[in-house]
Amino acid sequence: MRTRHLLGFCLVSILLASLGTALLPAQEATWKAGAARAKITPEEPLWMAGFAARDHPAEGTLHDVWIKVLALEDGGGRRAVVITSDVCGFSKTSYEWICAELKRRCNLDRDRVMLTYSHTHTGPALRECLVDYYPMDDDQRAANDRYTLALEKTIVQKAAEALSQMTPATLWAGEATTDFAVNRRNNREAEVPEILERGEKLQGPVDHSVPVLVVRTPEGSPRAALFAYACHTSTLSLYQWSGDYGGFAQIALEESRPGMQAMFSMGCGADQNALPRRKVELCEKYGRMLAGAVEDVLRKPPRQLAPTLQTRFAFVDLDFEHTMTREDLEGYASKGGLYGRWAKRMLEQLEQGATFAQSYPYAIQVWKLGADQLWISLAGEPVVDYALTFRAKYGPTTWTVGFAHDLTAYIPSRRVWEEGGYEGGALGEYGLPAMRWAPDVEDRITACVERLVAGLE
Repeated sequence: MRTRHLLGFCLVSILLASLGTALLPAQEATWKAGAARAKITPEEPLWMAGFAARDHPAEGTLHDVWIKVLALEDGGGRRAVVITSDVCGFSKTSYEWICAELKRRCNLDRDRVMLTYSHTHTGPALRECLVDYYPMDDDQRAANDRYTLALEKTIVQKAAEALSQMTPATLWAGEATTDFAVNRRNNREAEVPEILERGEKLQGPVDHSVPVLVVRTPEGSPRAALFAYACHTSTLSLYQWSGDYGGFAQIALEESRPGMQAMFSMGCGADQNALPRRKVELCEKYGRMLAGAVEDVLRKPPRQLAPTLQTRFAFVDLDFEHTMTREDLEGYASKGGLYGRWAKRMLEQLEQGATFAQSYPYAIQVWKLGADQLWISLAGEPVVDYALTFRAKYGPTTWTVGFAHDLTAYIPSRRVWEEGGYEGGALGEYGLPAMRWAPDVEDRITACVERLVAGLE
């Protein structure tokens, strides 16, 4: 009798346990995230990138420079990586190699790779990028090329590492502001300190927003913070390696929040400078200001993002206004300096039977995280108008970063193209066989972005 009671009790217990399990809600899909990083401070005195006036290699280190990777996987298993780097920019050759290797090794298509560069002007010069800027000799150029090849492999390795270390996470989005960016086209640099001292308003459009993506552990601790700001990282022109104000911001955040990986990318800041500049203490100050804006987002409840990720990518052909002829180049070749080196190299290509392109394949990427977080990334150096236009069109929380994919050239809006000046042209500086884009450059970019956004669910 007792045995039958015990048997009945066990059967009822099993039945109730099974029923209880069936009545429990299914586990909700969640994000997964992984992070990896590598110090990329050169160990030899390589040539630096960003200023054509430099005349010798680097002389030391102000602070280390890094590549950092954030790997994401949504609730449906779709994976992507964001790569930030303390370099001035990548050539199309480097960009294509990195994308091809990430496809081969990690099965990531191009639309799921967001390669960004801080555009620091105190980072190493890389192969085939701003190739005519620097009067390097053959040995110096070979050293920078060797460094670049090793860097490219490190980026792929760290992306694979981040993907292999993904664990459950939550994603949050928020925005703050900081105001040290100044429109350099509308304010004379030498006059800015006096204007600020008088309390007068600076001129020209700016984007002082600081978009922040926060990755947290399931327990709520911040694991990574990826942030952007639309301002040239050209505060420093010394011969010591650094990430400029973006580097100082990352250092400040990681010191205040141990265990969190801070990652900086550039907004649409081609026509924006941190002013006044040229002093290390000013650069540190701007870095602390930017870090403080990120802390504002970390301290307040930002928007939580549902675990869905959509990615889109396209190349759009941007026509040149006029492709260089032999006669055009011969006029530049006698000038010496940057444009003299560019013209002579272009002429050598013609002598070897090359035919110059009439346009350039420009890289555009659109991501959507959760229900409504739009994240647009543009190649090269877009001016601030692009971020302002897309925010007005797609909503106030739209993020637009530039300085992604390959360092194409300056990307003017129609306004800047019509005004002319440095940011309205200067394509030759980037090794292109032209001096200006065709006047519809903004129309083509915005139309492509619109098509990509329309393709999102």
